[in-house]
Amino acid sequence: MKVLHVIPSLSSAHGGPSHAMSYIESALRAHGVEVETATTDDDGPSRRIVRPSDTPIEENGVIRRYFPKRSEFYKVAPGFARWIGRHVRDYDLVHIHALFSFVSVVAARAARRAGVPYVVRPLGVLNRYGLANRRPWLKRLSLQFIEGPVLRHAAAVHFTTEAERVEAEALDIRLRSVVIPLGLKRESEEKPELFLAHFPQLRGKRCVLLMSRLDPVKNIEGLLEAFKRLQADWPEARLVIAGGGEAGYAAGLKGLAEELRLTDKVVWTGHLDGELKVSALTTAQMFVLPSFSENFGIAAAEALMAGLPCVLGEGVAIAGEVAAAGAGLAVEPNPENIARGIITVLSDSALRAAMGGRAAAFSREKYSVEAMGRGLLRLYEGILNKSCSTR
Repeated sequence: MKVLHVIPSLSSAHGGPSHAMSYIESALRAHGVEVETATTDDDGPSRRIVRPSDTPIEENGVIRRYFPKRSEFYKVAPGFARWIGRHVRDYDLVHIHALFSFVSVVAARAARRAGVPYVVRPLGVLNRYGLANRRPWLKRLSLQFIEGPVLRHAAAVHFTTEAERVEAEALDIRLRSVVIPLGLKRESEEKPELFLAHFPQLRGKRCVLLMSRLDPVKNIEGLLEAFKRLQADWPEARLVIAGGGEAGYAAGLKGLAEELRLTDKVVWTGHLDGELKVSALTTAQMFVLPSFSENFGIAAAEALMAGLPCVLGEGVAIAGEVAAAGAGLAVEPNPENIARGIITVLSDSALRAAMGGRAAAFSREKYSVEAMGRGLLRLYEGILNKSCSTR
């Protein structure tokens, strides 16, 4: 079986797309699937991944192809359109990650014309928040005339949580849906002292960790307001914000922290990866992600795998499952309830230990790379068997 994965960006700016695809590629290779990935050279706003144009490169044990984007908006890549039109029949199946993107639409249309089945993973863009807060009129128009047909003709639409599927199906678009959670793995040996060596001001403090790109949907403003409420009773607590984002927005967040007199209570680490990220997860007492909307919450899943109790905004798609497993709390994403959740976890060491143990066990069962690989393989085999039987 030979599968092509198509994704608009493997940006390394915040880790999410690149890491998720690496896990997917590795999981499928473990089952003997021949995998290739096609993407653009996008590396975030006004940045490019330096790669030879149209030249296949072996990375993560698979062939990856990077095509130059010609615009930030929609990430238009004419070279990809020419290539996929000529080569889509080289693959048994195409798995498309994301919507509202040039490469996603072009790949779906090329596959349909060639009679190659394709799967779509929407990456959360069909949820209420995404449709209402980011170019809503353009998205709804595009959804009706472009993405709607892409979804209807897909052999399957791959959601990573049941909550994401429920929100998408409320749009009343006919689609064949399947839920397969993303799989994760710990990639580095734990070295608790490594993080403290980089940020010695955290030594002896209680660390509340947020690990995410800096974006309004993450509700970091609400988290800062919540952390202000902790200061009287928890002066030794520190908020660690690990992630990068648009420079102007990040400066605004730091300005808010200063206004709230939290300058010495918040540590901004920038994007963390590899051993330093693992060390941060080992050092923290708890993880918090108060987002208004997350189609999965990969950073939260990584925290669970590290055995960290989590306080998650109800808009994080896995929040309900985490709370039901006793691995964390799901809270309304307002400062009062975020603060209450953090205090509940920080103030009870026995509860923290119990949640941490359940978090590790829950994540191993639910979010392992092995489970994801098995799920994707079953999906692909079912689609290809059905395709063969109808020919």
